[in-house]
Amino acid sequence: MIEIALESETDFDGWRAAARRLCAAGVPPGEVSWRPPSAPRSLLGGDPEPAPHATTVRAPQRFVELARKAVCLRDPQRFSRLYALLVRMQDRAAALEDPSDRDAAWLWAADKAIRRDVHKMHAFVRFKAAGTGETGRERFAAWFEPEHRILELAAPFFQRRFSNMDWVIVTPDATAAWDGETLRYGPPGTRADVPADDAVEDQWRTYFRSIFNPARLKVHAMTAEMPRKYWKNLPEAALIPEMIAGAEARSRAMQAAAPTEPSRLSQRLIERRAAESDMGESAPAGLDEVRRQAAACTRCPLHCNASRTVFGEGPADARLMIVGEQPGDEEDLAGRPFVGPAGHVLDRSLTAAGIDRREAWVTNAVKHFKYERRGKRRIHQRPVSGEIDHCRWWLDQERRLVKPDLTVALGASAARGLLGRSVKVSDLRGRVIEAGGSPALITVHPSYLLRLPDPSRRAQEEARFIEELRTARAALGVSA
Repeated sequence: MIEIALESETDFDGWRAAARRLCAAGVPPGEVSWRPPSAPRSLLGGDPEPAPHATTVRAPQRFVELARKAVCLRDPQRFSRLYALLVRMQDRAAALEDPSDRDAAWLWAADKAIRRDVHKMHAFVRFKAAGTGETGRERFAAWFEPEHRILELAAPFFQRRFSNMDWVIVTPDATAAWDGETLRYGPPGTRADVPADDAVEDQWRTYFRSIFNPARLKVHAMTAEMPRKYWKNLPEAALIPEMIAGAEARSRAMQAAAPTEPSRLSQRLIERRAAESDMGESAPAGLDEVRRQAAACTRCPLHCNASRTVFGEGPADARLMIVGEQPGDEEDLAGRPFVGPAGHVLDRSLTAAGIDRREAWVTNAVKHFKYERRGKRRIHQRPVSGEIDHCRWWLDQERRLVKPDLTVALGASAARGLLGRSVKVSDLRGRVIEAGGSPALITVHPSYLLRLPDPSRRAQEEARFIEELRTARAALGVSA
């Protein structure tokens, strides 16, 4: 039996160097004993390592990353299991991704456990004031008992978060200390190395009381995120039993309490929003009035960069309305919808489907061009749901005044503008559905066809798009 002495409980570099030598020499996992400092030394001693070979040992980078964290696990077999998996990967490279491989499954579970433990340490470390150092900077100390040996994985977070103060984190396995310049690790400590109490703990308790909402209390969810094993080190945890016991009474008191008066600032914001939305209080009498009001729209920030509002166009009594997403660069400059590349695809498809665009009302769910500037180019950006919802008022006015017999929504943004909610185009594509009291057909946007890289796929999808436009024509009762 070959015995490999490791310098620490998390000596990944030592394990890695020895594992590479042993694996290259063809030493089976069962003939290697890995001895971290906590393991007793063999009374018989170990066999000498075999002569090194020139064989190359291969392992994916992902294995190295996972193994570096797995050595932090409190599992006495961790080094042996890592070596067994490394040996197996020399003959079967995909062993790491094989769910039936017990060591691979163990490694992925170890990664999850370590990541969770690091997250809990980041969330539950509580610093206490420990005086002032020689440099005049405040000093703080914290005691924490992680489930695994994760201090070196977790400490850099505190270095970034609290770089302006000196601190030390003491654990049963090691100590991490930051002096404003260097992060150092030292021997383990005890709870007695950290001050027993201070004013910072009172601040934690006050903060916890202030954010506790009894009406939204879910004990199971709370204990899942804040397991009880961490409570002994959290100053605010002493308040939890009392707050849970009084949650129901506090909820009733909150419901019975009269609403408070809004602050002067909130009242001013309410008045401002009301003034800005005055134009939407009464419905405009005609399309010309809607167009005039839309030209001055400031309902969302998109008006700040677009050169103009691009309103719909077509006959005021059109039986068919076509709704796109938003204007593009060319539409923004021309002030008309669908005059760019996507508009050319739409025109061609409408003609193929037997529909005269001049007889349809053509518009967009969003009236301003949203883009990202790259040099001299303005690159289209998809509008978010809030922007679509703000602009929906204008689309509703167009539908109210035009009164189309059928509305065709081109793409997901247009569908949300019609329905007031997000839907998957693939779920509704090509079907006539009810939308706001009148029929609508959902299909793809012509720009989707332009983005397809494969010519044959593009031709297939364009043919389907044309067929869906024919469905719209048939729904109107118009013959070819």
